Amino acid sequence: MQDKLRLEGLTLTVDSVARSVEFYGGILGLEVAYHSEPAFALIKVGGELGGSIGLLSVQEARKEGAEDMSAAQRRAIHVEFTTDDLDALYEELTARGMTFHEPPHDEPWERVMTGFDPDGYAVEIAQGRRGQDGAMWNRPE
Repeated sequence: MQDKLRLEGLTLTVDSVARSVEFYGGILGLEVAYHSEPAFALIKVGGELGGSIGLLSVQEARKEGAEDMSAAQRRAIHVEFTTDDLDALYEELTARGMTFHEPPHDEPWERVMTGFDPDGYAVEIAQGRRGQDGAMWNRPE
């Protein structure tokens, strides 16, 4: 089944689509592929072969029966990115106004930093390609 499925993206429920577009499109500099405020926006990640992040307003999600999440539940969800130069990206994003919970630091499996988007979702950015560069990911079982 692994070769039959591709992850195209994920959708986050957000309090304000406009505020989230400013974060993902403005601060992170990702492509805003579709913007239908106030209900939804689609952020493209990684170019033509990349995936997407949907930003669905909480009001729209409630129409389908979704319930509000607590701050702790949102914090437990990680939007994960990778980059080739973590320290340079940290300087750039800090200059653009992003606040980090943890600046770049080394874990046993990778170099990583974590911030939060306007809705409290963790935004984790790691050095290199996950599953390829980190010692933890390449250990034989």
